[in-house]
Amino acid sequence: MTFTRRETLALGLGAAALSVLPIHARAATWDELIAEFTGGAAMADTGITLTAPEIAENGNTVPIDVAAPGATAIMVLATGNPTPPVATFNFGPLAASQAASTRIRLAKTQDLIAIAKLADGSFAKAQATVKVTIGGCGG
Repeated sequence: MTFTRRETLALGLGAAALSVLPIHARAATWDELIAEFTGGAAMADTGITLTAPEIAENGNTVPIDVAAPGATAIMVLATGNPTPPVATFNFGPLAASQAASTRIRLAKTQDLIAIAKLADGSFAKAQATVKVTIGGCGG
């Protein structure tokens, strides 16, 4: 089988275009991510603690702490970010505590949601609102 130069270029450009296109054109919403993590199960309002500042002067480094005694996994979402999933922490049976601290980036004032999968298969949810100011000017 022989190809002309034009056919070879067309096949090469087509292959290059397919490799650049994203597989999933639409990002999942935070509601869909929660449903995927929990399997649609009900969530309790107790059993997890989310600590975040009420006002963050710099949205590039917002410190957060999450803790859920008896958890096997904790997922943190930022509802106003272009990509809502911030982190997922998994805890093994030998973990000394089921807590994590980190710094996250927030695009604007928004809600943070933390969901813990507990060892008994139930889920717990905590939510906090963080107001992001621009340059510390109260924007």
